[in-house]
Amino acid sequence: MTPPRGPTGALERTAASVARTEEVAPASAVPAPVPAAAGPAAPAAPAAPAATTTSATTASTAGGQGQGLGRPGMQQRRQRNGHGNGQAAPSAAEQAQQGAPQPLPPQSALKRSPKDFIFGKVIGEGSFSMVYLAKDIHTNKEYAIKVCDKRHIIREKKTEYIKREKEVLNRLGSNQSSTAPFFVKLFCTFQDMDRLYFVLSYAKRGELLPHINKVGSFDIECTRFYAAEILLALGHLHSLGIIHRDLKPENILLDENMHILITDFGSAKMFNDDQKESDEEDNAMRKRRNSFVGTAQYVSPELLTDKSASHSSDLWALGCIVYQMVAGLPPFWARSEYLIFQKILRLEYEFPDGFSTSARDLVEKLLVLDPKQRLGANDPPGEGYPSIRAHPFFRGIDFEKLSENIPPPIYPYLPGTSQHEEMRSHYRVPDHLEPGLDDRQLTRLLGLELQNSSTPNEAAPRKSSPEPVDPPVTSERQRKISREKNKVSTAPRRRNISIQELSPEDIAQRLEKQIKENQWHQFTENNLILKQGLVDKRKGLFARRRMLLLTQGPHLYYVDPVNMVLKGEIPWSPELRVEPKNFKIFFVHTPNRTYYLEDPEGYALEWCKAIEDMRISSYGVDS
Repeated sequence: MTPPRGPTGALERTAASVARTEEVAPASAVPAPVPAAAGPAAPAAPAAPAATTTSATTASTAGGQGQGLGRPGMQQRRQRNGHGNGQAAPSAAEQAQQGAPQPLPPQSALKRSPKDFIFGKVIGEGSFSMVYLAKDIHTNKEYAIKVCDKRHIIREKKTEYIKREKEVLNRLGSNQSSTAPFFVKLFCTFQDMDRLYFVLSYAKRGELLPHINKVGSFDIECTRFYAAEILLALGHLHSLGIIHRDLKPENILLDENMHILITDFGSAKMFNDDQKESDEEDNAMRKRRNSFVGTAQYVSPELLTDKSASHSSDLWALGCIVYQMVAGLPPFWARSEYLIFQKILRLEYEFPDGFSTSARDLVEKLLVLDPKQRLGANDPPGEGYPSIRAHPFFRGIDFEKLSENIPPPIYPYLPGTSQHEEMRSHYRVPDHLEPGLDDRQLTRLLGLELQNSSTPNEAAPRKSSPEPVDPPVTSERQRKISREKNKVSTAPRRRNISIQELSPEDIAQRLEKQIKENQWHQFTENNLILKQGLVDKRKGLFARRRMLLLTQGPHLYYVDPVNMVLKGEIPWSPELRVEPKNFKIFFVHTPNRTYYLEDPEGYALEWCKAIEDMRISSYGVDS
């Protein structure tokens, strides 16, 4: 049944209940008004359950010393339109009117409405909210505005989550840290009849997770830097009596300078000196959760067994995130949440080949079933986890100046071509080289490879290229893959088919023959195969053997050759690019992801040429 919309209806009671939690607004929020007994809307609302921010758009100051917009008469006009709360403007706002205009003051009597913003594209979506990129019409500043549907909040009983996140953001805003400014900031809240609005600063670089997915995994320098920032943020958060309880790469944002910003405090737990959350209330909150969708991989075992959460629960999540930044996947993953939970409770995970030794030791000391035995669990509160900072993995990190440093560029963590080679992709495509991949370009690339050998003028045959890291497959599976590989004729590998060389009649004849003789035709959607071969498709440090099929369309399919199942397709676009690293390793760069592929027979350059020819044939030469 739809909730009543009258002055005493559920919508108004919810807004009033949330508004009463903000008796004194901190530096990061506008003071909540007293809800009107009647009228279309009450002007203030709870804080946003999730937010994004950048340091460039942060305008709040500590201690409630906000800066106003400096527009005389704005308050009276807002009150006539039903946006004011009837209270006198604080002295801080009056003083600010004499100064320079600033975006969205943290402490101001000027009340906002949706008409103060131009709403752009959707940049995020939650279970009961949408996040929009919006522009303030008065200052042209960009913000992330989270819009929550009141009816859905009431129907799904999410009021407690909103109140809780509002309280956390208020506490963080009132206790900002110069060494750990790694949290989203709330600028103001307002509401209308149907929705709650939370104006937050905008994180231009998005979530951490897509950056991990794009390059497969972070190299050690990059992983160390971001792990150190997360540790600093947790130290400050825990010193304020706040446990996040839902820390994961999706809730770690990146500002325009690539520093982290932690968000989404709807599941947080707070401890106060005068009012502590009871275990009964905490357990009731957990029971109301339908699932751990999107979070299962990072849940600590004590939360699964219904024990009370502690600061150590966030340290478990830190261990999971460090593992994922290095390996490319979380330590606990399976086909269902139930299986993931079982693996967590049994501490069932493994390190892939090539995992950094120091990072492995750190992860092993954080992923401990007993929360009291985790590294840092027994450190004095408020000291920023000195035992974790002293771990060898963080050697060379200056935690006091971390927020002032320039983050390292995000490089992929790639297996080296020998046991002693550093596992980092230093090579970047030079800008001054001529585009394309014709015979002359291949000669140049071969020359670059020969320069790395001990004798520059010595001709290097294909088979002398460095050995790749063995993919993590069983010997039985390897033999099965080899049998599948032997079924494929090796002749086409040496002579690639170019679509530009074929007439429509040739294509029809070859396709008819392919239908009869090629076992991989079933995966091509009736497109002619131009090149095929087994490759190791890597996701971070994990590798899977796949049959790669380049076809008309264009298409790049990859198939599980053991189970004969189509696993996916590399998306084509004019922006797709190929990059050879050596005879065996090549990258396929797409706008959203870089695919790291390894040809065990050493035909990476031929793959690059075939894919580039197809791109030019489909989209033309770059202007």
